[in-house]
Amino acid sequence: MSSLAGKLLRMLLWVTGIAAGIFVVFALVLYLQQGKLIFFPSREIGQTPADWRLAYEDVFIDVTPTERIHAWYFPVDTSTNTIVLCHGNAGNIANRIESAAYWVSLGANVLLFDYRGYGRSDGQPGEEECYEDALAALGWLQESKGTSLENIVLFGRSLGGAVAVEAATRVPCAGLVVESSFTSAADMGRRMYPFLPIGLLIRYRFDSLSKIGRVSCPVLITHSPQDEIVPYDMGESLFEAAPAPKRFVELSGGHNDREYYDIPAYRASVLSLIEGTAAADFGAEDGDSRNGRPDRDVAGD
Repeated sequence: MSSLAGKLLRMLLWVTGIAAGIFVVFALVLYLQQGKLIFFPSREIGQTPADWRLAYEDVFIDVTPTERIHAWYFPVDTSTNTIVLCHGNAGNIANRIESAAYWVSLGANVLLFDYRGYGRSDGQPGEEECYEDALAALGWLQESKGTSLENIVLFGRSLGGAVAVEAATRVPCAGLVVESSFTSAADMGRRMYPFLPIGLLIRYRFDSLSKIGRVSCPVLITHSPQDEIVPYDMGESLFEAAPAPKRFVELSGGHNDREYYDIPAYRASVLSLIEGTAAADFGAEDGDSRNGRPDRDVAGD
């Protein structure tokens, strides 16, 4: 081997070694720091429902002998139906008052809770912790408000969609709304890091796709084609896997936009869940005619 060829080989081995080292370090950081890449909690309560002139109760719910989660309960005197809001992975309940106000305006009681590690809740967030927190919130409604599970609609946005799906597989409820959510954490990881063996590195599953087929209530899936964070086709995949009765409402705007609140298709669908008519309504022939499917609507049509 010539001197030049030897130098080129050594350089190639050196570059390959550096690249492999960077790959291993990146993969190790992804594995060990996964929680920080999934959960972005904030402790600051920047506003309260009082700032929105909403009637509410400040609630703490026991989840373990030493830990409590914080929640706000919004009562509507004329309603027996309650929406449990499972929020996304960033901020805390103070950033979701607009959502609570929307559901209250439709005539539903609302329970908006923080996962452990968020806002004024104790502890640290995790996948099982999120599931346990949602179930504790449901238990509080039963024990403190006498609310029947059959009068509860689970609503989950983004990461909260996975939490709501899990809860709906464990307890009977009036309905499930999965908004702008993903099929699984692994699928999101593969989209974000296609060069990594995500299946070997993932510690948090949040696998809604494998679970949603087991729910026994009407299901509403909503997603926007303009969602820049969670791919639209993941919403479509969740809809395909969900059992009937079900409906898909196509939203508009980015992941954190709420410009669809007053769109007739969205409003009618959530009202069906609140009023308990979704089992019949979601099978009605009132869908978007362009795709020929009676269980799909396009917000804005």
